[in-house]
Amino acid sequence: MVKAADRAKNPARSSVWLEKRATRSGGGPAGLDRDRIVAVAVRMLDDEGLAKLSMRKLATELGVTAMSLYWYVDTKDDIIEYAMDSVYGEIDLAAVDAAGTWQERIRLLALDYRRMLVRHGWMSPSAGQYLNIGPNSIAVGHKIHDTIKETGLSLDRRPSAMSAVFQFVYGYGTVESQFGRRAAEAGMSQDEFYVDSVNAFRDDPELTDRIEGLREILDERTSHDDLSALWDRDFDYALDVLIAGIEVMVAREAAGDTEK
Repeated sequence: MVKAADRAKNPARSSVWLEKRATRSGGGPAGLDRDRIVAVAVRMLDDEGLAKLSMRKLATELGVTAMSLYWYVDTKDDIIEYAMDSVYGEIDLAAVDAAGTWQERIRLLALDYRRMLVRHGWMSPSAGQYLNIGPNSIAVGHKIHDTIKETGLSLDRRPSAMSAVFQFVYGYGTVESQFGRRAAEAGMSQDEFYVDSVNAFRDDPELTDRIEGLREILDERTSHDDLSALWDRDFDYALDVLIAGIEVMVAREAAGDTEK
């Protein structure tokens, strides 16, 4: 069994996907397999978050003993890594392949990635803690790289373009997801929570002077009845800006202007 302390000694090379796990002798509990464990873990993570996931609670949800899980995984980290790769599989790569241009492919990848982050609020904090080298994750990474390659950018510029788009998506999806979580915890809809939270400081007399320059934009944003439409509007426009920026940089490279 792989101990957490052993992984801590070499975190840069620590992943369930790199470990050669010894096959357990005999057979595991009837009706239990890794796919079922991961599916239930994803549901629990969606409902309760990372902090509340434990081997004991997962076993209870599956109707087995905690020791039964060790036929298939060694640690809770294993489960989280498998769960992460499982939700990467929700990104529709076939739809990306069917798109006509690299711009359309970027939009589809970005939108699916954002939606995945919003559906699974535990993904954002997990992504920076693990290597993300499962088969679904690598497939998504390949598709992102292939799409950016199609732009015509030189090899040394592609990582920057990928970061510009997909770090933006990561940040946007994270904020959107966490906002939804806070609204739910407050027992409010996102629309109610948003208007209340903005008005809480916009209408505070002690903050009047400090937010005076922001009042116009705050008024515009709180004038919308549907926050989800506002999330979509801002995301789509920001993504258009990033894609337009890539197009400009491609044109500059083609013109031989690499210094600007």
